[in-house]
Amino acid sequence: IVSEILRLNEDPNVQGLALDLPESLCSSKVLNAVKPEKDVDGLSSVNLGHLVRGDVSDYLVPPTVCAVMELLGNIGGKKVLLVGVHGAEAAALQSVLQREGAAVLSCHWKAPQLQSELGHVDVVVFGSTKPENVPLSWIKPGATIISCARDLVSEKCNTGQQNDPAAEKTVGSLAVAMRMQNMVKNMERWIQSQKYRKWDLHCLKLQPLSPVPSDIEISRAQSPKAVDVLAKEIGLLTDEIENYGQTKAKVRLSLLERLKDQPDGKYVLVAGITPTPLGEGKSTVTLGLVQALTAHLNINSFACLRQPSQGPTFGVKGGAAGGGYAQVIPMEEFNLHLTGDIHAITAANNLLAAAIDARILHENSQSDKSLYNRLVPVVNGMRGFSAIQLARLRRLGINKTDPATLTEEESSKFARLDIDPSTITWQRVVDTNDRFLRKITVGQGNTEKGFARQAQFDIAVASEIMAILALTTSLQDMKERLGRIVVANDKKGEPVTAEDLGITGALAVLMKDAIKPTLMQSLEGTPVFVHAGPFANIAHGSSSVLADKIALKLVGEKGFVVTEAGFGADIGMEKFFNIKCRASGLVPSVVVLVATVRALKMHGGGPNVTAGAPLKKEYTEENLQLVADGCCNLQKQIQIAQLFGVPVVVALNIFKTDSPAEIDLVCKIAKESGAFDAVPCNHWSAGGKGAIKLAQAVEKAANQKNSFKYLYNLELPIVEKIRTIAQKVYGAEDIELSPVAQSQADRYTRQGFGNLPICMAKTHLSLSHQPERKGVPTGFILPISDMRASIGAGFIYPLVGTVS
Repeated sequence: IVSEILRLNEDPNVQGLALDLPESLCSSKVLNAVKPEKDVDGLSSVNLGHLVRGDVSDYLVPPTVCAVMELLGNIGGKKVLLVGVHGAEAAALQSVLQREGAAVLSCHWKAPQLQSELGHVDVVVFGSTKPENVPLSWIKPGATIISCARDLVSEKCNTGQQNDPAAEKTVGSLAVAMRMQNMVKNMERWIQSQKYRKWDLHCLKLQPLSPVPSDIEISRAQSPKAVDVLAKEIGLLTDEIENYGQTKAKVRLSLLERLKDQPDGKYVLVAGITPTPLGEGKSTVTLGLVQALTAHLNINSFACLRQPSQGPTFGVKGGAAGGGYAQVIPMEEFNLHLTGDIHAITAANNLLAAAIDARILHENSQSDKSLYNRLVPVVNGMRGFSAIQLARLRRLGINKTDPATLTEEESSKFARLDIDPSTITWQRVVDTNDRFLRKITVGQGNTEKGFARQAQFDIAVASEIMAILALTTSLQDMKERLGRIVVANDKKGEPVTAEDLGITGALAVLMKDAIKPTLMQSLEGTPVFVHAGPFANIAHGSSSVLADKIALKLVGEKGFVVTEAGFGADIGMEKFFNIKCRASGLVPSVVVLVATVRALKMHGGGPNVTAGAPLKKEYTEENLQLVADGCCNLQKQIQIAQLFGVPVVVALNIFKTDSPAEIDLVCKIAKESGAFDAVPCNHWSAGGKGAIKLAQAVEKAANQKNSFKYLYNLELPIVEKIRTIAQKVYGAEDIELSPVAQSQADRYTRQGFGNLPICMAKTHLSLSHQPERKGVPTGFILPISDMRASIGAGFIYPLVGTVS
């Protein structure tokens, strides 16, 4: 019985459970096996606890108890004796009778005081069949008798007369009706639970120290909430989360269906000016802003961040959880493994790489007939095509479903992909900076029969599967995108896809959990989604569309979802708008442009900034001229945001070496250059409290008129789309394609990929292709050295200059 109850507990199509069991089986083990929210009989310990405490909205009164109360009517001031009523039902009946003002006594049939008690009470409730040795004459004349005995809970209902001591009222049919009423109430409660819920968020208190300790010390000093508590606070249902330990959980995509009619909140993008190699703090601003909005202004908000790669985490850059008092916690969990999404991407990527080499080996070493027989084997005397093979046949123009009917030419065409090894673009990946794997030779074993070729390992987050994860909108969409991945060309120059290799389903299965965003929290206990982490050069550099969509539903119409775009606004923001917003259909409300006095001084002609080296005195002493000269880069980035018709708020990340005059100058120039507002922020040292003014400015800007538009039309030729970005965003005079890049552009157009958006792979350290050119370079020709395509993700990526 318990096994069946547990099975029904997990069935999403069952909203209520009623137990019609013999009394001997109604043990607390069985009653408490029913999930409290599905407990129609109201007899589980959780339900009874709510009933006894009087938590009106959280319990159902057991049907038998309802029936007794319905028969009794007004019971205030009367004495009631419960005889042979025990267990959960006795507790519920006693509690309800006392709440209605009755004095309640309880005893069993063999109690020595039974005769005396029966002669003094106004109401007697029998919980089981009355023994023969207890005559009705013991009962006080005029007393009401109600029987809840199991054998009487039936259609045999004798209402009797109240002044006839022999007449009993039985709960029978009335209890059945009350159970039906409970079923209706439970269904109404379930329907209500599926609707959007107001947040009941309890933020964590911060006590910032000065000087500010290290990031890891700050993270470990704060005690995070249990993730299931956070999930409940923001309106997630228990069956919508999958806990990974105490502090992180996957959120299921079913939430999007449940809240499909809920209006979206406001959508805020955090971008930056052209950065120094040290970074300017976009993640820190993102977290400071949501901590300010939610913990200090009581506005629902969600941060959506990328998952960091192990490469930078164990390299010079370090983690990506934010910094100071604006962080995701626990920091170690965030930066290491998280919930294994990057490992899933590595597994899927390398499975596809293995399938490519295995296919080439098999095609080189087998005849058409044996290859066909291995692809379509006889199983239990039957031979048939799989669904993915039938789809390949249709693409080849072969409209047959019986493997025996294919001609020799058709079976050869079906079985052979004829991959040209020199055109393979799909590499193996590992999420470590392992420089000795950057160029390798594969196929040197004896069993590979001499089919060696040069290959390489990329870092896992550079895999196209990561970009697909970030842009997908559903499990089905992800499967279709995985199938469209182009891994090579055949010897006729036609694209070969993952679908052609028959591996799409296997890739999707490996990614089935990775598609769910991971829920974590900020230092102040506000919710954070961590999901996907594509590179910002060969990919678009933003967290996932799915995390944004789920967060926009959860925050409610007046809430805010804050996400970031990698590198400067010229790269990250441009791709966010032209690639990510096209994939999601979402419209941004505000751009927060992050700047630092340090970076502006560099753009104004300051000395080089090098990671790990001490800053020169120009950066640690007041220099208004350098700041004023460098603001040209800030002005240019504001203009780039305005190309898309979105209001801009400048967030100036404050460092202790910045002077008040420098801060005022930057804010003044930013406002004069078209920013809606410009606000100094010190969330790094003060947490959300240090970003309250920024939060207020963002809230006001989000109410401004928004005329969002894309930069280019997808119908334009590939080269024209590249030219539009180069001239309008980077400020180039023109572009110059190498012969290789031009032939690739022609090939992609011929193959039918000409209508995809463009994802420029360019240095992030300058608006131009030359990292040393700071400020706002002009008059340069942008060289396009090569061109690649991520067809599954859905973009073409030109390589600019010498970018790796």
